[in-house]
Amino acid sequence: MFNTFGTRFRLTTFGESHGPCIGAVVDGCPSRMALSEDIIQKQLDRRRPGQSSLTTQRSEADRIVILSGVENGLTLGSPIGLMVENADKKPSDYGKIIEVPRPSHADFTYKVKYGILASSGGGRASARETVGRVAGGAIADKLLFDRFGVQIVAWVSSVATVDAYDLSCEMISRKEVDNNEIRCPDDKVAEKMIAAIERAAKRNDSVGGVITCVCRNVPAGWGEPVFGKTTALLAAAMLSIPASRGFEIGSGFAGTRTFGSQNNDMYVKKGKTLGTKTNRSGGIQGGITNGEPIVFRVAFKPTASIAMAQKSSNYRGKSVISMIKGRHDPCVLPRAVPIVEAMAALVLADVGLMAG
Repeated sequence: MFNTFGTRFRLTTFGESHGPCIGAVVDGCPSRMALSEDIIQKQLDRRRPGQSSLTTQRSEADRIVILSGVENGLTLGSPIGLMVENADKKPSDYGKIIEVPRPSHADFTYKVKYGILASSGGGRASARETVGRVAGGAIADKLLFDRFGVQIVAWVSSVATVDAYDLSCEMISRKEVDNNEIRCPDDKVAEKMIAAIERAAKRNDSVGGVITCVCRNVPAGWGEPVFGKTTALLAAAMLSIPASRGFEIGSGFAGTRTFGSQNNDMYVKKGKTLGTKTNRSGGIQGGITNGEPIVFRVAFKPTASIAMAQKSSNYRGKSVISMIKGRHDPCVLPRAVPIVEAMAALVLADVGLMAG
């Protein structure tokens, strides 16, 4: 089950970065839901490499093929098989990782755990694995919208020291997010973010940042109060994404600098039910959704693969100069946006189905 995510709505991914293909199996999707390859392709196109100068120039069309579980445009209720071929493979770029573990990569830990490494790239630790997540997440995303009206939108809210935290979570759409290549809906801030990435790339270096995500129209009552907290499930999902290094929801770490009287969400009447005047809880209280928008942020480290000479050691402990070849993102943020949306959709589809 270590390659499977979810309980009622389950995603299993398979494949390595430079193997024949990448794919996924979605199990638990209800029958008679309209589904086509085009619906999935829209999100994969946002994740694929080679989109702009800000991303890796590996050329992959990432064309999705539905292998099973769909007939005449409708889901059958059986497992949905999904596959994307790896076309632009260059395993020769990775010959040296057999002898020298790349700094801040999973080469060393994988070898310690399994005693063997994939012959090229990062294997299952590569961000290429997320193709299956985005494909499965697109199905979850459609299920959530069709059945519950849930809408999930993520965007880049910071790159290095350039921030755009004051954006209104209530108004942003995916169309606005995709207005520029960095996927920050504030065009003026986006220009500064792009400049920061370009400066790092010229030095053969990389930068990290933060993605903010909002999930709107999530019904109250989803999630469990102890070990099945929606908060915890979202955190686990986000921290399973390659290069992620932090998760916060609602007021997050900034809330620790306030008093309870400043951080509490007061209840008010909203229509026929209760809601909160503010949303510092981020839409979840006691592990259960409260009907307000779910708002969280995910921190991503600078890309570990950089074309800069670095002092390191080989597996025998001898000092070496590590030089990483291959085609890599100077910043993972633009392509991570649909991955964050996919993992959020997988969590919410799972807890939504469990809630009935």
